[in-house]
Amino acid sequence: MHWQPNRSLPTSLAKQIVAWITEQITIGQWAQGTKLPPQRQLALSLGVNRSTLQEAFDELKADGILSSKVGSATFVSNDSWNMLVKQKQPNWQRYIEASIHKSNYQTIQLINEFEQDESIIRLGTGELAPSLLPTTDIQASLQQLQLDGKTMGYSSPQGNLKLRQAICDYVKKRGIHTTPENICIVSGGLQALQLIAVGLLETGSIVFQESFSYLNSVQPFQSFGMHLHSLTENQLQAKEIEWIRKKRQAIHYTIPTLHNPTGRVWSSEEKEAFYSMCESIQLPIIEDDVYFELVFDEPTPAIKSFDQSGQVLYLGSVSKTLSPGLRIGWVIASTPVIKRLADIKMQMDYGSSTISQEIVEHWLRTGLYEQHIQQLKAELQRRAQVMESLLTKHFHAIASWESPKGGFYIWCKCKEPIVTTELFRQLLKKKVLIHPGYIYAPYDTHHIRLSFAYSSDDELRRGMAILYHEIMQLLNRRHD
Repeated sequence: MHWQPNRSLPTSLAKQIVAWITEQITIGQWAQGTKLPPQRQLALSLGVNRSTLQEAFDELKADGILSSKVGSATFVSNDSWNMLVKQKQPNWQRYIEASIHKSNYQTIQLINEFEQDESIIRLGTGELAPSLLPTTDIQASLQQLQLDGKTMGYSSPQGNLKLRQAICDYVKKRGIHTTPENICIVSGGLQALQLIAVGLLETGSIVFQESFSYLNSVQPFQSFGMHLHSLTENQLQAKEIEWIRKKRQAIHYTIPTLHNPTGRVWSSEEKEAFYSMCESIQLPIIEDDVYFELVFDEPTPAIKSFDQSGQVLYLGSVSKTLSPGLRIGWVIASTPVIKRLADIKMQMDYGSSTISQEIVEHWLRTGLYEQHIQQLKAELQRRAQVMESLLTKHFHAIASWESPKGGFYIWCKCKEPIVTTELFRQLLKKKVLIHPGYIYAPYDTHHIRLSFAYSSDDELRRGMAILYHEIMQLLNRRHD
């Protein structure tokens, strides 16, 4: 939603909103029965106070254009308005609510929307700043690619053979020895999870995860009837897991190297013990390893390096290191699994971009990729120091954190339960965007995932000062 009322016009903001909503209905964008976003969310998107939005809603309800029930949402009315515009529109809201795929949480929807606003200071974003992407070098490398008609066509089911061979060579430093037949190229790590959900798991399966998990902020498994089950470190035992899953199909998802959102790095001993435990109860593992290259010290071997039985599905990607826009990642797994995922992928999108695959293969084969990684890590380490100095300056008395071991994030824990939707919305009004802990673990009100990878030093300084000010205001009101 990109429209906002024009404050320079003589027409009131409420009247402009009335005209805009009416237009959306008239042209069929909002069909009868459409459920409007919650007032807080819509007011933020439109850049107005809730009272202004309420004034517009009251007028539209009086005209019979909108309707609502006590304690319920607001909808486009199915009455005289639709007859006046002489449109017989399907009730798309019923279709939406009955569909398979779940909607994202309101906070995630707002994050996705406001990340497109260049005036926003992005303190939680999980991507590199545009200035950190090697755009000039990528453009130069295009001149060295041999593009022909086949290259410009559809991809083969498992992806470019040369790229898969280059990945085989590259992952040897993770202790992984594989073949091109055991690799499937995907459009990023998230698509890999979606393919696993629809291609390998049955409805009702359990997906085990850590207490705080990236999976809670997306819906790759939940939308297809799988159940997420968070485990504490004390519960990470074979007997406990067996008792929870009983006879149901299950899999364990983990990011053991630079965990998202906590930034934790497992030791080699922890990884090997975890693999052995899962092997003993035949619990497959999804090892999401998209951050390993960004460890400031030497990374520990991948869990996949211990795998002798084919029970680890290993995910890699260049989205966090080279370019998210290339949309290139990979799955390394046993041959039947790869064949299945490749078949499902071809049904979905007929393969990842062949041009993107050529670029990534060139960067891996020529050493450009590893050169870029070294430069990138140095800059991320410098930014991490800037962020930590700001935390020390502002938050030493009200929060705790660990120094980052790499990657993008610092997992900040406030001493009081202050990280709520109220804080999130107040910060949005101040043009600061955070990733609150409750999108990674329901009901968490203590944590914030802070990113030093996107915003400039100046933006970090301004954003962290605003974050501190808003937290202190909320704390002061609580203690008054």
